[in-house]
Amino acid sequence: QFTFRLPPSRVHLLQEMGIDMVTLANNHSLDFGTDALLDTCRTLDEAGIRYVGAGENMARARQLETVEVKGKTIGFLGSSRVIPVYDWTAGEQKPGVAITYDPGMLLKDIAAAKQVCDYVVVYVHWGKEKAVTPEEYQQTMGRQYIDAGADLVIGSHPHVLQGIEYYKGKPIVYSLGNFVFGSSIPKTMLLQVEVPREGEPVLVLLPGTSSGGYTRMVADETEKEAFYRYMEGLSFGITVDEAGRIRQAD
Repeated sequence: QFTFRLPPSRVHLLQEMGIDMVTLANNHSLDFGTDALLDTCRTLDEAGIRYVGAGENMARARQLETVEVKGKTIGFLGSSRVIPVYDWTAGEQKPGVAITYDPGMLLKDIAAAKQVCDYVVVYVHWGKEKAVTPEEYQQTMGRQYIDAGADLVIGSHPHVLQGIEYYKGKPIVYSLGNFVFGSSIPKTMLLQVEVPREGEPVLVLLPGTSSGGYTRMVADETEKEAFYRYMEGLSFGITVDEAGRIRQAD
């Protein structure tokens, strides 16, 4: 129904934004076929931007990407629970997407990642478009990912913000919504994750809004406070303080 593409030259926009890594596990990566997917991968490689969740074969689509930050190894995995046809799935010798309709394969990858990483982030494309409440399977899978070793689960696909839940002390962010898109976005945010040398990571919400293709931070204190209360209402047992820091409710 919808197909998206940009000239490879536009990758400079990602570089200017300071994006180091992306996930390609979604329901549009093969809108223009496997040649286009491989062209995307090549363009990102040449731009020095790492990617997870898709690639030239299943091994590349499932590949763990890691970064070293102040002595800690942070690992990233990507997978999709939404593709239009099963043929988009990567194969042993076929380009495609890593999928998680059956979470078994991703659970194995998470467990393996936890053996070599201090902190494991899982990006998953899931849920129902425009729904502000996660589907039951999202909650089930998110918790399974954490049981397998994930420290943070980040969701996308609904195009709107969904809530945040802590499970066994680990956060599941069900949908970050749209940050840059071709339509008005009344509410969006950046999620800042502060991983200290010791102790539990702290999540901070940075509220934003977007119109005319331009996304800006919300600066007005009253508007920020309203956004924090909105996110509390969407979420499950959390509070957000005046600085946007998330806490598990008592």
